[in-house]
Amino acid sequence: MRGSTDPLSTAPSSAVYPTDDPAAADLITAAVQTMAAKGYHGTSVRDIAGSAGVAVGSLYNYFGSKHGLLALILNRGMDNLVENTEDALLQAGTDPVERLRAIVGVHVGRHTRSPLESLLGNSELRSLEPDARAVIVTKRDVQQRMFERVIADGVARGVFHTAHPRETALFVISACTAVATWFRPDGALPAAEVTARYQDVALDAVGYRRP
Repeated sequence: MRGSTDPLSTAPSSAVYPTDDPAAADLITAAVQTMAAKGYHGTSVRDIAGSAGVAVGSLYNYFGSKHGLLALILNRGMDNLVENTEDALLQAGTDPVERLRAIVGVHVGRHTRSPLESLLGNSELRSLEPDARAVIVTKRDVQQRMFERVIADGVARGVFHTAHPRETALFVISACTAVATWFRPDGALPAAEVTARYQDVALDAVGYRRP
C-alpha cells in the first residue's frame, strides 16, 4: 500500500491473493486497515482509495462497491480458514488428540497472523447484506462442524470425556477466535506459545486425561 510509513500498514493483507492486480491488492489492504480502525460504516470509499493511493473510481472498477470489498475480504478469510483446517485434519491422522491439536493450531494461528482481518470477520459480519451474510455464516458453520466432529469422535472413542461435546466445541472455537482481540506480535507471548497453550486448554476442555 503506497503513502504509508507504518511497516504494519504496508504489509499486504492476508486477504490479498497473488493473482490480484496490484491496485486491487492495495485497495484490499487499505480497506482492512481503515475498516479495522474506523469500522465499516465509519469508513468511506474515499478513505480506502486515499489510503491505497489510487483513484476513488478504482474501487468501483474492481469490487463494485464498498460492500463488495468487505464481502470479498470476509469470504477469502473464511475460505482460507476452512481449507487450512481441512488440510490439517487430513495430515493429523486418526488420533483425536492430534486432530484437535491440529485444528486448534490452525484456528489460533489464523487469528494471531491476521488479527485485523479476524476483527473484521467478527465485528462487521452484521454490516453485510442478508444474502452475503448468509454465505459467510454457512462457511462458519462448516468450520464449527469440523470441531464438533473431532470432539464427538474423541468422546465416542473414550479419549475425551466431556458430557457436552457440541457445547464444548463451541466454547473451544470461540476461545480460539477471541485470540485476535488481545494478541499482539510484540506482546509477552510469541504466537507459537499462544498456540501451544490453547491446544492444551482445548484438551482440558474436552476432558482429555493425559497419561
